[in-house]
Amino acid sequence: MGDEQERVARMALSYVVEAGDLRLRDRLRVQSAADVWRQVRSARPDDAWSRRAELVDLPSLAALAAKHDLRFIIPGDDEWPPSLTDLDQSEPVQRWGGMPVGLWVRGNGSLARLTSRAVAVVGCRACTAYGERVSTELGAGLAGGGATVVSGGAYGIDAAAHRGALGEDGPTVAVLAGGLDHVYPKGNTNLVNAIAEECVVVSEAPPGATPSRRRFLTRNRLIAALSAGVVVVEGTSRSGARNTASWAGSMFRHVMAVPGPVGNSTSYLPHWLIKHEQAALVTGVADVRELVAPMGEDLVERERQPRLLDELEPEQAAVYEALPSRGSRSTGAIALEAGVHVRVALIALEELRARGLVAAASDGGWRLGVVQDRPVRSAQEQGGG
Repeated sequence: MGDEQERVARMALSYVVEAGDLRLRDRLRVQSAADVWRQVRSARPDDAWSRRAELVDLPSLAALAAKHDLRFIIPGDDEWPPSLTDLDQSEPVQRWGGMPVGLWVRGNGSLARLTSRAVAVVGCRACTAYGERVSTELGAGLAGGGATVVSGGAYGIDAAAHRGALGEDGPTVAVLAGGLDHVYPKGNTNLVNAIAEECVVVSEAPPGATPSRRRFLTRNRLIAALSAGVVVVEGTSRSGARNTASWAGSMFRHVMAVPGPVGNSTSYLPHWLIKHEQAALVTGVADVRELVAPMGEDLVERERQPRLLDELEPEQAAVYEALPSRGSRSTGAIALEAGVHVRVALIALEELRARGLVAAASDGGWRLGVVQDRPVRSAQEQGGG
């Protein structure tokens, strides 16, 4: 009975108190939610929380939630992600913070299980084709590797990341700023429904609550808290993704940024974060995995592209290095500089000429050829495969 009272009280407080209110965080540190709810209901009529409490119709709220297949989870539930506890210990951002009093969830997955290994991909709504492609590839690559892609369900970067994950039949979680009874933006309704079909959609706001600037910003702290790291793909100077990065930094999550075309307004935020050492530069899924994985796991082995000079025999390399950068040099002078016999130098020069690395000069000497050091093309590349 006590647990049910706590759940009902938290459900009511989610309607009365705006998300991220530090006063509620402080009171819940020393009191149960049931006690706080009783005090709110008995407070003087001019108290803002008390005035809102008079409007709470819990049976109607529960009926609305049931109509839209929503469930309300609280700390202590099996589905409650332990990572949300970090919000109670982290520094506030813009005077907001704290762990949510509860979460409204829609979908067939377990939020705790889905976010046990998760990465957030965020950015601006009005993204470029480049940003959309990068976000889709990140979503697909992360989800294909077993990580859950967390984002905000908005247009642009968010939607591309979700679609990338769904395209790989991988896990993804959408964290919305308004009530889950009405999807915002409306144009992403099909996308959100697809996420709920296999995974989950989450909101701190109760059914009936409309998105607001504050709710978008406090929503960002959940995106950061549910993830091991946050990747900023694109963002302008006023992008809300900067707020998400701030939340991630306050909880010691990995903050990553994808560089974009210089001069694009959407490249401003990732470039600013990288320049001020507030984010690690990442260029693809492998970089992200390497950062968020436990130490020593998923280390990226950078493929080394062999170059033409790397394939030369020692005598050939010595002869090549004995050639002047300009003009020509005789066979004897080259042999002396390279420290080899003239016959060895002559054989090496003929081999180098066959590769286009050296050429015979008009004065009878040798000069550098038209072919310079370059990456060696594989047989597959040469065949166009």
